[in-house]
Parts: sequence; C-alpha cells; structure tokens
Amino acid sequence: MNHWRITFPTVGCLVVMGLLTVGRTTVVSAQDATQTSSKRLSDPREMAAEIDRMLAVEMQKANERPTALINDADFLRRVTFDLAGTVAAPSELILFGLSPNPDKRAARIDQLLESADYASNWARYWRDVILMRATNMRSSMVKNSFESWMTEQLAQNTSWDEITSSLITATGDVRENGQTALVFAHQGEAAEIAAETSRIFLGIQIQCANCHDHPSDEWNRRDFHELAAFFPRISVRPVREDGRTRSFEVASNNRGRSGRMNPFARSRVMMLRNDRNRDGKITKAEAANTPLERMFARALELGDTNKDGALSISEASKIDPPQNNQPGRGSLEHYMPDLSNPASRGTLVKPALFTSSSSIKSDLDDQARRSLLSKSLTSRTNPWFARAYVNRIWTEMMGKGFYTPVDDIGPGRTAMHPEILNTLSDGFAASDFDVRWLFRVIANTQAYQRQLSTGDHAPESFAATSPTRLRSDQLYNALRQVLGFQETSFRPTGRMMGPYGRDRSLRGMFAQVFAFDPSTPQVDITGTIPQALFLMNSPLLSQAMRSTGNSRLGRLLQDFPEDRDLISELYVLVLMREPTDRELSICQNYIKGVNNRGEGFEDLLWSLLNSSEFLSKR
Repeated sequence: MNHWRITFPTVGCLVVMGLLTVGRTTVVSAQDATQTSSKRLSDPREMAAEIDRMLAVEMQKANERPTALINDADFLRRVTFDLAGTVAAPSELILFGLSPNPDKRAARIDQLLESADYASNWARYWRDVILMRATNMRSSMVKNSFESWMTEQLAQNTSWDEITSSLITATGDVRENGQTALVFAHQGEAAEIAAETSRIFLGIQIQCANCHDHPSDEWNRRDFHELAAFFPRISVRPVREDGRTRSFEVASNNRGRSGRMNPFARSRVMMLRNDRNRDGKITKAEAANTPLERMFARALELGDTNKDGALSISEASKIDPPQNNQPGRGSLEHYMPDLSNPASRGTLVKPALFTSSSSIKSDLDDQARRSLLSKSLTSRTNPWFARAYVNRIWTEMMGKGFYTPVDDIGPGRTAMHPEILNTLSDGFAASDFDVRWLFRVIANTQAYQRQLSTGDHAPESFAATSPTRLRSDQLYNALRQVLGFQETSFRPTGRMMGPYGRDRSLRGMFAQVFAFDPSTPQVDITGTIPQALFLMNSPLLSQAMRSTGNSRLGRLLQDFPEDRDLISELYVLVLMREPTDRELSICQNYIKGVNNRGEGFEDLLWSLLNSSEFLSKR
C-alpha cells in the first residue's frame, strides 16, 4: 500500500537564515517566509502533514510508538462512517482495494465530502447536539426543518461562522425555518439560549454562573447575564390556524409585553376609586372585595417602601412588572436576579460577550443585539470559536479530543498538545471557517489513519485512534445497507410514538432507542438494555434477517451454495473484512450442527449484527 510521505517543513530554517539557495542565492524575509508557510498550510494535505510532523515530535518526547496505519478495508469503513454516516458497499471495498492510485485515500475523502450523504450525516449530528438538551417539550417540531436547512448549508459548504450567525439571529415559523432550532429548543428563554450558545459555539460551560460565581473560572454571574442580555427581546408565539396551534414563530419584540404592569401601577383611577378615606393610600381593608384584593399583599410587599402598611399612588407607580424575564415573552431588557431577594426585579444588565472587550450600545433592538453577538462570537480575534469547533470535530473522528468533554474547554482546563490544537484552529480560521477544509485535514492525517489503541498506549495519546460507538443515524444507515430494507417496508406502531409530534418515520422510531447526546464523552456512552433487546428481539430486524423470500440473506443463500463462500460474504457485508481462519472454522461447524442452512445463517447474521465490532467505528 502506498501512503503519501510526511514532508518536514523548512520554513523555520529559512526565517532564521534569511536565505534560501537553490542554484542561486535569494534573500527571503521573515514576512515572505511566513506568507509562504501560510499559503502552503492552507492546502489540507500540507496541513495534515504538518500536524503529523508535530505529533511525531510529541510522541518522540513521550517515548511513544504509534500504531501502524490501517488497511484499505478499515480505512474505507472508518472514513465512510465519519463523513457519510453509513457503511460502504462490498463492491466499493473491492474496487478501492484493487485501485493502484497512490492518492486513492485522499480522493475518496474528497468524493465523500461532495456526496449528499455527507451533508445529511452531519446535519443529523448537529440536530442531536442542539435538540438533545432542549428544554422545550415541543422542540421536535423544528427537527425536520432544521435537518433540511442544515443539510442545505453543508451541501453548499456554508462557512461555520455563517451557520452560527444564522442560528443566533434566526426568526420565523419553526416548521419552515430550520435555523430557529437553537432558539425554539429553549422556548426563547434568554438564560437557556445564552448557556447553549456558549457551550456549543465556544465550548465553554458558563451556565453555572447563572446562579453563582464559579470558584475557579474567571467568568462570573455578571458575565453570564451580560451574555443573556443579548436575547430578552426574543418572542416565541403560537401560529394559529382554524383556532388550533399549527406551529410556533420566533419573532423580535422591541416594544415589550402589553398588560404586564401591576394594576396598582397601571391605573391611577382604580387607586383613587378605592381610596375610601381619601388619604392618598390604599390599605388592606380598602382593597378587600375589590379587583385589587387578589394581588394587594404581593403589591404591598414590593411597593411599601416606608413600611406604613399602606400603598400610596407614588409607591404603586414604581412597582416593577412581575416575572420580568418570562421565557419567550420578549422582555425589553434582561435583569440579573437578586439571590437575596428573589421577589425583586433584580439588576439591569446590558449585553456584552465575556470573551470580548468590545462595548455594546444599550439602545439596540433585538436583531441588532443578536447580530452584534454573532459578529463578536465568530470573530477571528475570539480564539474560542475556532478552537471549540476544531476540538469537537477532531474528537468525533479520532475518538478522543484535545479537551474532554468537547463542550467544557474553558480557561483552567488543560488541552492535550495545545500547540497542535492552536495550529489547526488558526488554519481553520484562516480558511474562513471552511468546514470541508477541516474534515480534509483530519481525514488525511496519518494520526486519523492509524490502528486502534492497545494497552501500550495512554488513553489520551494520539499515537493510535480509539473506537467509538456509532450514532443512532449511522447505525440505522448501516443496518439498511446490510439488510437492504426500505423505509416503506415497516410501519411504526402508535404506542412507540412520543408526544408533541415526534418523528413517526422508521428512523425516528429507531432514534428513540439508540440516540445519545454527541457531546457526551465516549467513555460515558454505554449500551442500554432496551438497545440490546431491540437488536436481539426486534420484529423489524427479525423480518429483515429472514432467510426466505426476497430478503438480502435469502438471495445470498441462492447465490452462494458453498457455506465457506457465504460466510466470507456475510463478514465482508457486515464487518467489511474477511473472517479469520478460526472464525471461519467456528461458523462452518455451527451451521453444520444446526442441520438447517437457512436457520444457521440467520443465526450467524444475527450474531454479526449484534457484535461490538459492528456497533462501533474501528
């Protein structure tokens, strides 16, 4: 097998010497050398070689020996799952293995990144990142529109900063505008959107600062609430049709909420009408049996500043609207709650991003606020934006990241190989946040193409890759590819459906059992009993694995009369590798002992599909 060679850059020497001799002496300035280096590393394969060179230096320092590179079959399986979210067909494996092209791996990476499967695979990944932690019970309403919108963005190779800006500034009907997913997933609640914005796009978990300063992090409660202050004017309201709520709309509300002021503060006439002794105050006795009675005790608690047991017109006019920061109601401003007095309005805070020193005007409307946030968040001067995305994608493809978990990389955390992370992040920013550029870099590294780790490698080492559990969509796609069934082949039962219009497709039903939050570290992702029971006993899979009729296995039994050949075919179909001699012998002996060829191969297929090797990316 031919592999492209790691090239060791000489730019550092050129900068130091200031000279490069190639037939004649040429003066090269430090600036020219830096520009040459930047131009060279803008090429994904050149950057991949640079990353491998840096890793080689780090491994040498740590006295680590990298694993060998994987063979063509394992590479094709791994990269097809990572980029396209499915398993390659046996015919593709044969053609790829026979190809003499020394650059066939790089060519296959490019081919997969241009495929429709790539866009839909990563759209579903981001769907899970955003919606798996939704606080809005109706968030599934936006699932399909988000998938469609995100698929289109990735197919067009829209830059990550543009995608991020669209998610932060989105408005419109959630069933028609998928970019509203982040806002709708949290019902327009400023604090929740702020926490998720920081977690997803900066990799910084600042949500604990909603209630208290973190004992070690440099960012505090005010920083959190200044971020939340970008979002209070968002309104999430129902879209009604024929008297029924058909959908919801994310809108900007720059005029505040009508009817939210306390009646005491709203109506001088009502005050005067119930002021029986005309002393300019309302007492509990005067409020009794009037429209003011229901809320008088609360109003007295909030407005009786001189503590005389009565409420004057002047005091009533200063009572703040109750529950100023109700989710999705479009408050004009954001107030940081007073923990010592939860009933009070709290402290008014103006919008500001804690990773930036830029000041924000206080009189901006909703769209202007959110647009400014997106510009500051995605700026090249904000290192956390590129770093968070690079760490997340590297982790997903390598099985381990520079930081773990991927959404907690803030100050005080220590990155593994920070120089390499910074090199990748700087390159990603220099590419104008080109998503495909980053995938090309990672997939072309020898680090990505190494065999799995063994007991000789440290868990955090990049001298080898780590196995990862397939996401729900990847596993579903693999089962469809192996068993050859179509969406229309099976119908979900009503009792398996959840509330609020959850996905009624076969894929959606499958996700209810197998989906997990992609931000979860791999070490924390384990199989569940419902998953094991589904794979073992599902009528859906049992029907698809039958050996009779026009099933995939039924056709293979006819095409391969020799047991040895069919065993090999099933191994290639399911695991994309030939069986070992020992596996072949065990399978042959078992099938002979069953005395029913069809049943024997049904058992073999079932065993392969339930193996950890099939359920994982290796």
